Amino acid sequence: MGFRYFEDFQLGEKTDLGSHRVTEEEMLAFARAYDPQRIHVDRAFAEAGGFGGLIGSGWHTCAMFMRLFVDGLLYESSAIASPGVDTIRWIRPVRAGDELRAEVVVIEVTPSRTKPDRGLVKHDCRVVNQDNELVMTLRSLALFARRPLPGPAASG
Repeated sequence: MGFRYFEDFQLGEKTDLGSHRVTEEEMLAFARAYDPQRIHVDRAFAEAGGFGGLIGSGWHTCAMFMRLFVDGLLYESSAIASPGVDTIRWIRPVRAGDELRAEVVVIEVTPSRTKPDRGLVKHDCRVVNQDNELVMTLRSLALFARRPLPGPAASG
């Protein structure tokens, strides 16, 4: 696809970000470090509860999505930063062994009113599992630099 600037994003454009297989080891490591709720770290508790076993933290799902987003789109772009996300929804639990696939769709492309060197791109983001069941949605906002204007011709 090549390096992308703000002007390269089109409304409705869909990008497949690839996939990631979730391991129990990474799921537990993330939960123990950052979200040690019992449904994420205590096997006996989780098996006795409504989920019937350990489930991944929604924040871990966000982190896995972010890795796919960076690798699949942001790394080869003029991305500057993100002012945040508008929504995150965790629809279904993520479990060890799940193969998560992510995609993003451009829903808004807005040049900055105050900084002409950049613009905001909003994406609707979806993460599905190996059964194509929706597990997470979020709306991301990202600032991208605009394509540099050509400089004056070299004299000589």
